[in-house]
Amino acid sequence: MRRTVLNLSFILLGSLLALGQNGATASGDTANDVKDLHQDRRDVRRDRRDIRSDRRDVRQDQRDVNQDRADRNRDLRDVRKDRRDLNADQRDIRHDETDIAKDRREIQEDLKKGDKADTAKERADIARDRRDLNKDRREANSDRRDLHRDVRDARADQRDINQDRGDIRSDRRDIHRDRRDVRGDRRDVRRDKRDIKHDRGER
Repeated sequence: MRRTVLNLSFILLGSLLALGQNGATASGDTANDVKDLHQDRRDVRRDRRDIRSDRRDVRQDQRDVNQDRADRNRDLRDVRKDRRDLNADQRDIRHDETDIAKDRREIQEDLKKGDKADTAKERADIARDRRDLNKDRREANSDRRDLHRDVRDARADQRDINQDRGDIRSDRRDIHRDRRDVRGDRRDVRRDKRDIKHDRGER
């Protein structure tokens, strides 16, 4: 009889210890689930902030693309204008060279005739045409420099446009990734809520 009572008391003591451990484990699980829930909510808020930041970056990159396009179009207009100016200067150069050649022929004819007055006049015309020719050559060189600079600027603007488009694609990928993270964090929040409810129901 004494042995039976002793066995029953040991069984009762073991049951109480097991019940106490189960209660402690359940309360510990609940505490961990609550921590996980708060962490997942913080993750959701952080991912939403990242999405807003990425959207701002996309808008800024789009503004940069528009500005670079405007710069490129302006530079291309300048290129077309410089080409027109260069063509006009080359026409003037050809015209001045033709005039100089014509005046030289007239000088030769006047010298053969012995007409000194006409010779002096033709020499003055040649000097004037040479001044015009040198001026047109300087303008043509200046237009060539402008043309090369505007072509370089247009190419740089196109590179900037391509870079900004790459940034936009990267930011959009970041937005999609952050949205996936938000969905995953929301799933974690729902799972943590279920775990908390389950742990509280066991107690």
